Amino acid sequence: MELTLLLLSLAPLILLLVIRIFSLKDPSRSAKNLPPGSLGWPIFGETLEFLFGKPEKFVFDRMKKYSSDIFKTRILGEKTVVICGPDGNKYLFSNEQKLFTAFRPHSMRKLFRSHQAAAPIEVSRETASKILRSPGFLKPEALVRYLGKMDSITQQQMQTYWEGKDEIKAFPFAKTLTLSLACRFFLGSDDPERIARLVSNFDDVTLGMHSIPSGFPGTAFYRASKAAAAIRRELRKVISEKRASMAGGAQVQDILCHMILATDTSGKHMTEAEIAGKILGVLVAGYSTVATAMTFFMKYVGQRPDIYAKILTEQTEVATAKKEGELLDWDDIQKMKYSWNVIYEVMRLTPPIQGAFREAMTDFTYAGYTIPKGWKIYWTVSTTNKNPKYFPDPENLDPSRYDDGKAFPPFTFVPFGAGPGMCPGKEYARLAILTFVHNVVKRFKWEVVFPEEKIVGDMIPSPEKGLPIRIQSHSC
Repeated sequence: MELTLLLLSLAPLILLLVIRIFSLKDPSRSAKNLPPGSLGWPIFGETLEFLFGKPEKFVFDRMKKYSSDIFKTRILGEKTVVICGPDGNKYLFSNEQKLFTAFRPHSMRKLFRSHQAAAPIEVSRETASKILRSPGFLKPEALVRYLGKMDSITQQQMQTYWEGKDEIKAFPFAKTLTLSLACRFFLGSDDPERIARLVSNFDDVTLGMHSIPSGFPGTAFYRASKAAAAIRRELRKVISEKRASMAGGAQVQDILCHMILATDTSGKHMTEAEIAGKILGVLVAGYSTVATAMTFFMKYVGQRPDIYAKILTEQTEVATAKKEGELLDWDDIQKMKYSWNVIYEVMRLTPPIQGAFREAMTDFTYAGYTIPKGWKIYWTVSTTNKNPKYFPDPENLDPSRYDDGKAFPPFTFVPFGAGPGMCPGKEYARLAILTFVHNVVKRFKWEVVFPEEKIVGDMIPSPEKGLPIRIQSHSC
């Protein structure tokens, strides 16, 4: 008992000593000309404020306190600078692979790495990127061939989950739909039972991607690790089935087929574990962000009858020009300009993803400060999206901001990035979202049950209750 009391009394002194030791060993404390800011606590830095507050508030508070151009912090164990504003966006995107390279936090690397007993066959980031881009799957001319199937899947799921209902939850539906689309497009699989089994696992992986990588049961990362393992097991089954069908003469029609056939410079193929890890990353990228955009479209438009009416007029014109049973085509998508402007506003108000990390490949100077090689750079849309300097009345959903002839200062709104780092799935996301908009608006009108429903989540936002909506069919 006395020993316990002694240890408790010494705890504050021990903590201060540990902090002092880490401070002495941290070379950044003696480095010259670093940006203003705070690295926070040793090891953890300001991670708790970043993850459990609001990333948008985290950034704005420090811009106000330190600098509107750049500040330093420590997030997820990494010494990090946040480069702010349109000039910062331009600098980052213009120097992709010159000064900066993509960086994934430790939690993401652990979730998406390959686990295998045998010695791994290394496949570089460049090789993986080449696999995704070289077949041209994500180019408009390739996506247009998939558009009809995308329309068909969306119609089918609305008939299953919406028809005959008075109330549904928009967010769970959007997740099931986008995962179905992603699995069909990337894997060539449309087994609905298989898709349904994976939705909750993908949710856990998404929540764990930007978490403290703790293996303790009950933590977000622990749940994400278990979920990632379950998805990998399912994906390895899909890969085995795909190999068998390809051996039987099936055509190479999706990204999974190309991953199976791809080789590195020495002619070696990826193992099933490596393919499963990479496909997991691709599916997550094509799942959560698209579902989030669809969900917040339902939230914001459900509270704006004036905007809904304009979308309905546009989508009715598209529908009436089609023959009975005819699926959407490329020309139809090009007619949905107002609908896409609305989506842009939705993504400005609630970005599907708050930001991304880069790593400095060399020392560089920005805004008069020097950032050492190896430091991480956090890019975030928060520094411009709601700045009244660029978006007057920034909290108002105003699709007219994007009318023809109107232009924003460069790099003030970059929901898909820009330059070499632009999201390769931008066109895929546009088609998936507009196909959803077309089908939901021409079939239903809706009302948001909880207009003030809380938005939760750190890097990827979500409605706390799943966004319940009351729906009414136009045929009623």
